[in-house]
Amino acid sequence: MELSLSTSFKPFPKYPYLISFSSSFPSSFLPLHPNNPIPLPLHLPLPKIYAISKTDPTEPLPKTSPQRLLKELSERKRVISPKNKPPPRRYILKPPLDDAKLTQRFLNSPQLSLKQFPLLSSCLPSQNLTQFDQTWIDEYLLEAKQALGYSLEPSNVNPDNTPAAQFDTLLYLAFQHPYYVDCRRVNARHVKYGHSRLMFLGQYVLELGLAEFFLQRYPRESPGPMRERVFALIGKRFLPDWLKAASLHNLVFPFDEFEKSVFWALFGAIYLCFGMPEVYRVLFEVFGMDPEAEECQPKKRRQLEDIDYVSVEFEGRKLSWQDVATYRPPEDALFAHPRLFRACVPPGMHRFRGNIWDFDSRPQVMRTLGYPLPMNDRIPEITEARNIELGLGLQLCFMHPSKYKYEHPRFCFERLEYLGQKIQDLVLAERILMKHLDAPGKWIEEKHRRLLMNKFCGKYLREKYLHRFIIYSDQVQDSYEHNRRLRNPATTTVNQAIHGLSYAVYGKPDVRRLMFEVFDFEQIQPKPV
Repeated sequence: MELSLSTSFKPFPKYPYLISFSSSFPSSFLPLHPNNPIPLPLHLPLPKIYAISKTDPTEPLPKTSPQRLLKELSERKRVISPKNKPPPRRYILKPPLDDAKLTQRFLNSPQLSLKQFPLLSSCLPSQNLTQFDQTWIDEYLLEAKQALGYSLEPSNVNPDNTPAAQFDTLLYLAFQHPYYVDCRRVNARHVKYGHSRLMFLGQYVLELGLAEFFLQRYPRESPGPMRERVFALIGKRFLPDWLKAASLHNLVFPFDEFEKSVFWALFGAIYLCFGMPEVYRVLFEVFGMDPEAEECQPKKRRQLEDIDYVSVEFEGRKLSWQDVATYRPPEDALFAHPRLFRACVPPGMHRFRGNIWDFDSRPQVMRTLGYPLPMNDRIPEITEARNIELGLGLQLCFMHPSKYKYEHPRFCFERLEYLGQKIQDLVLAERILMKHLDAPGKWIEEKHRRLLMNKFCGKYLREKYLHRFIIYSDQVQDSYEHNRRLRNPATTTVNQAIHGLSYAVYGKPDVRRLMFEVFDFEQIQPKPV
């Protein structure tokens, strides 16, 4: 089969520079291939090439005209500045208020209305509620209060000097997550900031409350399984179920982040108005949380055999949330939280009384921390017994797991460390909220994270030269002496355990003293020269 090829192209002349052309190239023009150039004879001079325009400038150029192509290219290369949109109004700098207006704004703010409750006052909105806010309260607040089991009467019927009088305002702020339907109302500054501040406080309230509950419910368990239980109960995976159980899902958008913010802010409001016992009631009665639910159980792990005793009140039974919520320490109790102390410091610690650490290191540690604190006890024997237990608790705070944990699992600082982490978070959160009345929750959360970093906890302990008293096993002691970085996490843990012991023995005021006077977490005290 023969193939015949035909073309309409005419052959090029021998020398391509003899080709004459006009400004309009024919459609049959075929450019020369650059890889096969035709050599020019040396004896012929290079000709001059002229472009002759055959078209009238008033007539439109043909599509294949090089002038048309060059004109289009020049127009494309021309720099055209984009139309600059004006910045949003929230980014426009406004002139600062003069002193008179600024003073009047703060004096009219509800945040300065309750001098006897500074933390509650700091979480109130920065200005009085508007008509839009009152519309939502009239329409939805009764439904929320009925679902939570509260009286349907307005909270302002309570005396003004009680925290419960502000419950309606805080409950309204708790439900105003950033993506609510009525954006005009929610984007108001006092509503948006109020919700974010309540959410910031509520997350630490929940973590501390559940930590105390599980420490007393499982007195032999290590903190690892307890952290898993807490995450399973208040993690975002099960939040839709809890909100639906409390009939609150109609007031909250079904998205994880929004549900979490409303959930945390709700418990921040309850904690401010009614305290921790009411937090337990709402958690376990209204939301129906079950610590024994199958999906809330920690993963199975190898457990060390615990041969040591627990306190009598924990022996043979698991405490319920009612036992924890309704417990009141007796009048002559040794500690601010006696049951919590017994749950973290095992009775077997008395075997270490009078050892070398108790004789040599304990007085130096207590002198640095300012212990024992003066207490007005009715009986002198109570003061003596408290100081003995405090010394044993301090020895437990400095007891590294490498020393006795494999034979006696609870003879280490792990449970006190878990408690200390949570109380540090809450105390610092309350401090920042009271110091920065006008700050949004996101800014406060970032400041909280930067002040309470783990490396800073260990650094402040080492600055007091307390890391010398940590009790290690011989093998770990040898390895830590040659590697300082291995020792730093242990100093962080000891610092947190000291705060946990301080909370169990003396209560939250002593935790504030340790954090802001002894260790100076805010770094505002003058340094010795």
